[in-house]
Amino acid sequence: MVDRLAALLGHFSVSARTFQTGPLCGINTLDGTDPYGQLHLLKRGKAEVWHGNTRAHTLEEPTLLFYPRPTAHRFVTDSEWGADFVCAHIAFEGGAANPLATALPACVCIPLSQLPDSVSILTLLFAEAEASNCGRQAVLDRLFEVVLIQLLRQLMENGSAQVGLLAGFAHPQLRRAIVAIHQEPEKDWSVESLATVAGMSRSVFSNLFREAVGETPANYVQRWRIGLVQKWLKGGQSLKLIAEEAGYGSESALSRAFKSQCGISPKAWLKQARN
Repeated sequence: MVDRLAALLGHFSVSARTFQTGPLCGINTLDGTDPYGQLHLLKRGKAEVWHGNTRAHTLEEPTLLFYPRPTAHRFVTDSEWGADFVCAHIAFEGGAANPLATALPACVCIPLSQLPDSVSILTLLFAEAEASNCGRQAVLDRLFEVVLIQLLRQLMENGSAQVGLLAGFAHPQLRRAIVAIHQEPEKDWSVESLATVAGMSRSVFSNLFREAVGETPANYVQRWRIGLVQKWLKGGQSLKLIAEEAGYGSESALSRAFKSQCGISPKAWLKQARN
């Protein structure tokens, strides 16, 4: 089986920063104004999760709660006994340009009992959270990143996404084409060549890709390339080199594609991004 995450995570990393280890008592609110999501692990106790005036979840057993994007939410727990949480901020490099960040559902809530492959890493994470070892913060951050990757695996395998990148990754043939796009953005991909990679006819591939991923293969290729272009622009690479690495024949071709996707030129976009 092709590694669906290797090239994607190679271009756009995910990072975690642990911010809570221990009991939360009463009402605790995250206002969603920070530019990252959160991954919460309820170790013991009970909690209600509220989105505005709506009670979204009632947690009555050890549970994973994941918000990929900034989302206001609050926990309501017993004011005296509280509930034990370990929590981390999660950042997807590239933001909206990262197809993984935009493909994930707004909220994922899964009892830890339904994550059998994560038992060992969760046991280690909880033990580290309760200890006072040197390098504790760094270890917890890395363990959270492993938990997140294992969660992504499960979301791809269980077919929870109906449309989008995860749905494409779940399909045994479409995933080959998507991984090829991620691995070789500089290649002159056509619908025909991608269909060949997927082992399908052009028409069947094109229709199935659009139904599963939610856009045409050509649109996905361009969106992936432009996302990489934005990353490389921020990294200080020259437009000429970026044009080659992203599969555009010239700077002018890149500029046209960029403006078509983003509405402004690469230089104007970079100026805005730096302000």
